[in-house]
Amino acid sequence: MSAPTPTPVRQDRVDTYASLRIPTYRTLFVIGAFGFVATQSQAIARGWLANELSGSNTGLGGVFMAFGVPMLVATPMGGVAADRYSKRTILILTNALLLTSAIWIALAVSFDFVEYWMLLATSAMQATAFSFLVPARMALTGEVVGRELLTNAIVLGQMSMNSARIIGPAIAGVFIGIAWIGTAGVYYFSAMLSIAALIRCFSLPPGRPRDHDLRTSATSEFADSIRYVRRNPHIANLLVVSFVAVMIGFPFVAFLPRYATEIIEVGSSGYGLLAAASAVGAVIVSMYIAGRSTGRAAWRIQAVSGLAFGAMLVVLAMAPSFGTALLAIAALGAASAGFQAMNNSLVLALSDLEYHGRVQSLMMLSFSGFGMAALPLGALADRIGLRETLALMGIGVIAAMVLFLAVSRRTRDRIGDAVALA
Repeated sequence: MSAPTPTPVRQDRVDTYASLRIPTYRTLFVIGAFGFVATQSQAIARGWLANELSGSNTGLGGVFMAFGVPMLVATPMGGVAADRYSKRTILILTNALLLTSAIWIALAVSFDFVEYWMLLATSAMQATAFSFLVPARMALTGEVVGRELLTNAIVLGQMSMNSARIIGPAIAGVFIGIAWIGTAGVYYFSAMLSIAALIRCFSLPPGRPRDHDLRTSATSEFADSIRYVRRNPHIANLLVVSFVAVMIGFPFVAFLPRYATEIIEVGSSGYGLLAAASAVGAVIVSMYIAGRSTGRAAWRIQAVSGLAFGAMLVVLAMAPSFGTALLAIAALGAASAGFQAMNNSLVLALSDLEYHGRVQSLMMLSFSGFGMAALPLGALADRIGLRETLALMGIGVIAAMVLFLAVSRRTRDRIGDAVALA
């Protein structure tokens, strides 16, 4: 017997801000907002410093690789920790580590002893922090809002992050342009926001796992998550396409400083505008999909936005002017945000709650791949040109999505509205 069709149709839409009615989720949301603005403003300053200190696409890619390698190593343990220990404790420790990295570079710039290797070191520190922070935050979100609002909560968190991609670069661009504030001021500002986020963490519930058994080793728990994914091909397909698309496509953010200064020739202010335009597109699409985040709509958004992600990279590569580049990167930000939010939401909605921390850590491996791919892609850009490299990246993302849609067709048809019915 088949279930009546009206139920999943009704559940395809929820109130856009439903999760924010839950007090604990609001606290998580505020902590995330502070942290996102801090890291996004710092990313602009770090990119600008890396460009000044290295003067090459390879140097910019190196900073991202220093982020990717530690994340590759630490992320599996971060997922296990989120399912074994107090999530509040993990959030406190990781926010403290992010605060330390911001203060270090702020002082190094202020007293004129900053060197390129310090950017690599702090990138590694931030990668380690995020490897533990994100799985813990996501797992705690699932506990707080429940399965029925999980996707809505994820998309709202994505919207907060993308809003920070407008606010952070805008603030950083202004600060860098003011001589007496400069990049040091951006890092001090980031440190203050990290302090605010750290303080709010103490008001969160402990977020302990239901079956808190430390007799099982962390390695065996991570191996169990791999077996779990292999038993669920619909989850495995989503994880693989996320890894490939993010690894190939997301390094475009690493090359924006060079794109702004060498290709479009608009300087630091133009760099900030390009970063902000990407975030504007991401915020708009996040607001749109927040209430359309379950059932078949989620699969459609994931597919369309993934293909558009690759197509807009190609358009950005061919942009003849700054105005065209702004439009292209706004569309690129929208497409990449839609793909990332829906792909992550589908993975978690289709996973059992006790695996959320570890499954989230597997999703994060795509960002370690993106960090490591930035260096060889940067070297390629120095050799054949940045425009040509961006075009190849876009073609790679499109190819990955086409293959995913072909391989997962039967799986997607079979589970249909499973996300809505969960």
